[in-house]
Amino acid sequence: TPCVVKADGLAQGKGVIIARTTEEAKSAVKSIMEDKIFGNAGDKVIIEDCLEGQEASIIVITDSKEAVPLASSQDHKRVFDGDKGLNTGGMGAYSPAPVVTQELFKEISDKVIYRTIKGMVKEGIDYKGVLYAGIMITKDGPKVLEFNVRFGDPETQAVLPRLKSDLLETMLATTENKLSRIKLNWDNRACVCVVCASAGYPGNYEKGKEIFGLDEAEKMKDVAVFHA
Repeated sequence: TPCVVKADGLAQGKGVIIARTTEEAKSAVKSIMEDKIFGNAGDKVIIEDCLEGQEASIIVITDSKEAVPLASSQDHKRVFDGDKGLNTGGMGAYSPAPVVTQELFKEISDKVIYRTIKGMVKEGIDYKGVLYAGIMITKDGPKVLEFNVRFGDPETQAVLPRLKSDLLETMLATTENKLSRIKLNWDNRACVCVVCASAGYPGNYEKGKEIFGLDEAEKMKDVAVFHA
């Protein structure tokens, strides 16, 4: 310990419990496998080393040859301030992520992103689309936590508002193997996404509540309201 106990199925980003003691780890396994707090996603569990550091989301668009990076971002997974409480699907995010320097991004690009793309090609996978690597920046360098073949949530809400280029043009270039022609332009300003959730989330929470004030919020300068 510490170790990480994970539900082996899809749990909407919530199937992770960080156990600081052996007793906490045993309790986590019982909660996942017997109490079914993550449903059928917890039929199997994975127990992993607990990597210490800052996590960053590295998202690229690839046509199996080129990889066009999106702006870096970092999400806040714990439900409470100060990294306390259970992991969630994400309580918010910001872009750019200061921890991802140009040097670090090049290292992640070379060691993780392009190696992964080459590996897929070697296995006969002609993948076109979004490749998202969850990276933990440890004292020993970047370590891969997970891969997704989708935009990140809630990272995308903080990344795409900064994009000044036409996303559709990039998507078309991806399908046509013309990504080498694409260079994305970004707004230099930072962007922050804040998630509002019903009390009790990610556990049992009250559903069906009406949300007020969205029209007023959207009238504010540089504010967008997303429905989750």
